[in-house]
Amino acid sequence: MNTRVEIPVSKPRVFDIEGDAARAFRVLADGGIAIVPNDIGYSALGGSAGALKRIFETKKRAPQKLNAMVASMATHRSLHRCSERAQKIVETIVGDYDLPLGCIAPYRADHPMIGRLDQTVLEGSTKGDTLVMLLNAGRFHQALTALSENDNVPLFGSSANVTLGGTKFCVEDIEPEIIDIADIVIDHGLQRYHPYGSSSTLLNVETMEVVRHGSCFEDIAYVLKRHFGVELQPRPARH
Repeated sequence: MNTRVEIPVSKPRVFDIEGDAARAFRVLADGGIAIVPNDIGYSALGGSAGALKRIFETKKRAPQKLNAMVASMATHRSLHRCSERAQKIVETIVGDYDLPLGCIAPYRADHPMIGRLDQTVLEGSTKGDTLVMLLNAGRFHQALTALSENDNVPLFGSSANVTLGGTKFCVEDIEPEIIDIADIVIDHGLQRYHPYGSSSTLLNVETMEVVRHGSCFEDIAYVLKRHFGVELQPRPARH
């Protein structure tokens, strides 16, 4: 008689993703600033006008630079107003090809999350009728966006670096003045897409305008050409 032997499956023990996401979310929900890991580099996030203003000033960002919303695909589907074609593009890039995307599209002004935003946060995070959402940026990003969505607390931010200082893929590379404004820093080591040396690719999925050639741009360009017959403006040669 064969006896089935249960083989224990080891679980990752280096990073407490769920616990760290919960700790960061508590800080953000209370109006603080969190530096968090994403596959496309570390981000400085805030959930209040005061936090985002401090991040903006410390980074020395130009006035035209916008915050990006930390979002899940569920939030994207309910908050962005995408055409059928644009929605299919997002689903293919993020779902079928499992790529990160800074998704730019018109937003629903009557969405509950938009209704919770301070006017200054809204003005600093939207351009015309469009809003940027960071989608599919790794396991920590997934855990944090779930908390944001469940509690209806919108979170915004940008890369954790001084403007023109370059995206940081390790906490130890983040400038001291950026670290100093954080109420919590989640250090999960070197992030996945560090070879690109840049944050997420920003793409307007309605107009196909590339606002930033970032991580995985070539993969995204391949997807669009193969499945939708769209040729994106290539990455500048100087990169």
